[in-house]
Amino acid sequence: MSKPKFKRILLKLSGEALKGDKSYGLSAKMLQYVANEVLSIHDLGIEIGIVVGGGNIFRGDSSNTYDLDRTTADHIGMLATVINSLAIQSALEKEGIKTRVQTAISINKVAEPYIPRRALRQLEKKKVVIFAAGTGNPFFTTDTAAALRANEINADVLLKATKVDGLYDDDPIKNKKAKFIKNIKYLDALKNQLKVMDMTAVSLAMDNELPIIIFNLFGKGNLKNIIFGEEIGTLIGNKIMGESQC
Repeated sequence: MSKPKFKRILLKLSGEALKGDKSYGLSAKMLQYVANEVLSIHDLGIEIGIVVGGGNIFRGDSSNTYDLDRTTADHIGMLATVINSLAIQSALEKEGIKTRVQTAISINKVAEPYIPRRALRQLEKKKVVIFAAGTGNPFFTTDTAAALRANEINADVLLKATKVDGLYDDDPIKNKKAKFIKNIKYLDALKNQLKVMDMTAVSLAMDNELPIIIFNLFGKGNLKNIIFGEEIGTLIGNKIMGESQC
């Protein structure tokens, strides 16, 4: 049996994914699905960090819709990510996975403060660490938070889970002729302004040579197959899909 290609990962989940087929909020079915996917790699001894967005509850960039200033809206969005993080924690612990939620804003009654060294210790103990509240600062997306946390915990790879198979040269939902991109270098992703991931996150990954794999969360087993080196999704980085990152 082949060995896992990665030892420590940062998994970025969108808040929208957690609502499943609902228009708002959390889906018990999706939480169970995510927990099972994470369990499949946790059982391999992989060290797992998770960053989740809050778009199923509130997005900071929707501030105009609610007539809020952007800073206030972003802080509301951070609290939405805390809600999602606690829900993921509960789903994972029902599967017997020990977890910690660490948050970038002070909310000690429900989560630990984010301390990099403490996060590393928990990862080494094979606990899944869920990083909530983004970076703790307005005007930064949870994509950027994921790239930041991935670098801080020395993750081998940043795995961004989406609802599409990876990067395309156009929106594959609107344009059926859009071409799939298997590998792309950081600078090319930035130059082409491919919208599947925040450009600040890509820049941060480039500066630290952190590979990013964008893949379809809803392909059952995709997460585990990526860990074993299967060529799934799109690799953003300076290596070619299939090369060992460790």
